[in-house]
Amino acid sequence: MKNNLSSLSDLAAAFGKAPIEQDKPTPASDDSLVYSTDSGRISQQKEKSITPSDGFARVRRETKGRKGKGVVIISGLGLDNKALKELAKKLKKTCGSGGSVVDETIEVQGDKRDVIQQVLEKAGFKVKFTGG
Repeated sequence: MKNNLSSLSDLAAAFGKAPIEQDKPTPASDDSLVYSTDSGRISQQKEKSITPSDGFARVRRETKGRKGKGVVIISGLGLDNKALKELAKKLKKTCGSGGSVVDETIEVQGDKRDVIQQVLEKAGFKVKFTGG
């Protein structure tokens, strides 16, 4: 008996038994998985959800964490990232100052709340001043 038995299924077939079928484990959809030996690095698809607006754009002035420099924070707009950047550009140009878009808020340098209120009302937002 000089048969080459290279696997367990060949051995089972030699003794007249049906080979045991082993199911390959299917990979679970684990969101924390970052690397797999089969496919390499796995990039996660991040879902960007937009917080819906309640109809009011909230405008507040902050100096916290900015060494006393005041900025005006506009939140509650309910716009996607592209529309936020366009609105921020328009606000910065109108106010003649700098600023940025952080998460779902727009930060404009300086205390230009009245100018920002006029621009937002022209854009169709109801403006509510919050804070002190």
